Amino acid sequence: MNAPRRRAVAGHWEGDLIKGAGNASAVGTLVERKSRYVLLAKVDGAGAEAVRDGFTRRMRTLPPAVRKTLTYDQGKEIARHRELAQRLNIRVYFADPHSPWQRPTNENTNGLLRQY
Repeated sequence: MNAPRRRAVAGHWEGDLIKGAGNASAVGTLVERKSRYVLLAKVDGAGAEAVRDGFTRRMRTLPPAVRKTLTYDQGKEIARHRELAQRLNIRVYFADPHSPWQRPTNENTNGLLRQY
């Protein structure tokens, strides 16, 4: 993983999906590393196009200065990452497979959201 590790600068995000029962529904989670600000993105399904569109809509509500990077896992739902990066002028990084510690803020947030 080449994404920034320190939390000194705002604008570095971690993303994931929380899927519902039987993978019938999903919500995108985006967490900013420095502030731990959470955005939930409505996605219509768990496919790559739905994630690209949902993340684009949600992150466009932010000023460009706080959209620097997005670190994601190796899920197939982020297959349209190049288009997402181009739409948002953001760099997309990927965590190593089976390495949730490389996106700790998002993993912790998803755990808290699942409790509620």
